[in-house]
Amino acid sequence: MASQLLRLAAYGVCIDDDRILLARYVSPDRAQRHWTLPGGKVEHAEDPYGAVVREVAEETGYTADVVSLLGVDSRTWHVDWAGPTGGELHCVGIFYSIALVGGELRHETDGSTDMAAWVPISDVPDLERTVIIDTALDLHHNRPASGHVDPVPIGGLLRY
Repeated sequence: MASQLLRLAAYGVCIDDDRILLARYVSPDRAQRHWTLPGGKVEHAEDPYGAVVREVAEETGYTADVVSLLGVDSRTWHVDWAGPTGGELHCVGIFYSIALVGGELRHETDGSTDMAAWVPISDVPDLERTVIIDTALDLHHNRPASGHVDPVPIGGLLRY
């Protein structure tokens, strides 16, 4: 039987004019890179609200305040790295609108990201990126009362 794994993550969505703050994910073996939102795993007993503030600081150098909850995304997919037969990874992402209140842009060193940048939103479709960026933009632009948007299909430049 395949392993069942759960990952809870919190992400900061920071949009300034027509730009979005992104971080570039680096795989543990350092071989793969793609753009993602600042944020990540909520540690055991950590509040997601505090996790997003911590992750934004670690990955971008900025101090952030949470402005509002944008929504929650939930998706499951098969991963090969979870044991001999792989596993089913269930990711629950909590998306917060954030405001930057201090610090300055810098890159993370020795972490899960290697670069932070302000990226024009018009450039996002041409980036190799995680699906959560598209989900975040949908939540930001549409502000659904339910906090839920339809899943974004994976493929092309889009990654989990």
